[in-house]
Amino acid sequence: MTGVYVYEFAIGMGPKLFSKKGKETEYTIRAIPIGGFCQLAGEDVDDDDIKKVPKNKRLQNKSCFQRFLIMFFGAGNNFISAILILFFLALIWGGNTMNPVISSVSKNYPAQEAGLRKGDIVKEINGHKISTSDDISLYLAVADPKKTTTFVIERNDKEKTYKVKPKKEKVDGNESYIYGIGMVQKKTSGFKAAITYTVKKTGSIFKQMWVTVFYLFTGGIRLNQLSGPVGIYSIVGEQAKAGLANVLYLVAFLSINVGFINLLPLPAFDGGHILFIIIEKIKGSPVDPELENKIHTIGLMLLMLLMLVVTFNDILRLFN
Repeated sequence: MTGVYVYEFAIGMGPKLFSKKGKETEYTIRAIPIGGFCQLAGEDVDDDDIKKVPKNKRLQNKSCFQRFLIMFFGAGNNFISAILILFFLALIWGGNTMNPVISSVSKNYPAQEAGLRKGDIVKEINGHKISTSDDISLYLAVADPKKTTTFVIERNDKEKTYKVKPKKEKVDGNESYIYGIGMVQKKTSGFKAAITYTVKKTGSIFKQMWVTVFYLFTGGIRLNQLSGPVGIYSIVGEQAKAGLANVLYLVAFLSINVGFINLLPLPAFDGGHILFIIIEKIKGSPVDPELENKIHTIGLMLLMLLMLVVTFNDILRLFN
């Protein structure tokens, strides 16, 4: 739409399995089914000169707003896809109310012993405001299991505070910390309910990403807790056993994850490119394309290193 020359539009990474040359762009399917890429003129200045791409069709010669749109909608399409999938799921299979209500409390577990009861509405966990049932799962997941977790709950229109220390147990051979609460949600159906669910669930997944990235950078989540392609493949296999709806939800969840991460202001990500566009607007002149490309190349190398580490951890988990 903005007239940028596109060398290649690829689905997957690695060696080419199939390619078809269009009027300008080569469309390819590659061997490794993770992501894909859109190779634009302007990302490699020397290559553009060799192939004699007109300067008005190079990315760096487009306006800031045009470049912003190009970079944003790479990730933006992930969000659009996820929203459509979530709406489709809620319309066909029904959604959930997502109310932050405790539906069950297990006997002889910390939550019951601390005083929590079925029907309690959770308002806060460790000072974090709770809006949905997903928030409860999220903030319990990042809470320090060796310390007490503070719950602020609403019961009979009155707020009460409880401190709960989870109980360590082995579940399927792995150590887990159990609070002993359940959050079974009521099913909703209909067009209006599907819209409500889609808005709530999309916002909830975005919040999960913000919190996860924050705790990753501050040390609350360790690197070995992340999953890459191998780990995701295992998860897809498990979800497939539970039915199509679960697989589609996972696709929507991963789409938002990919889009969110891609918009982080880091080199090699679209968010990194957007950061350089913002710098250009502030300083009033473009950043040297060769310098920017070198920074993005270093970022890409670091990203590949991170992927290797995460994949190695995934493989170790498979044999544990």
